[in-house]
Amino acid sequence: MNHRLTLSIIFILSFGFQKTLSAQDPNSTQSKVSQLVEKKAEYHRLTDGEQEGYRIKIHFGIDSDKAKTVRTKFAATFKEYITYEDYQQPNFVVLVGDFKTKLQAYEALKKIQGDFPNSFIVKGRIKVK
Repeated sequence: MNHRLTLSIIFILSFGFQKTLSAQDPNSTQSKVSQLVEKKAEYHRLTDGEQEGYRIKIHFGIDSDKAKTVRTKFAATFKEYITYEDYQQPNFVVLVGDFKTKLQAYEALKKIQGDFPNSFIVKGRIKVK
C-alpha cells in the first residue's frame, strides 16, 4: 500500500512538473509573440498606419504657391520635423510633425513660433513611427 502511494505521488508530481516545463516552453512564448505581431500588423493595415495625435499648422490660405513656399522655407529651417501639405477646401494647409501627445506638440510649437508666429496645434490623424 505504501508503495502505491509513493508511485501515485511521483506520478502526480511528474505530471505537474511536466506542465510547468511546457508553460515555460519557448515555442509557446514565441507563438504568443507572433500572434501579437500579427495583430499589430493587422491594426496598421486597417488604420493605414495612422492614429490620433497632434500636428502644428503653420500656414493656411487659398494660394497654393504660397503654401509651397512656406513648406520649403520651414523644411530648410527645421529639418527635424516632417511637413505635410493638404487641401482643406478652400485652403491649402501646411502641417508639421507627428506628435503622439499634446505636450510633444507644444514643445515643438515653442521652437517653431519664433519663425512662424501664427502657428498653432491641431488634433488629427498622424503617422505612427
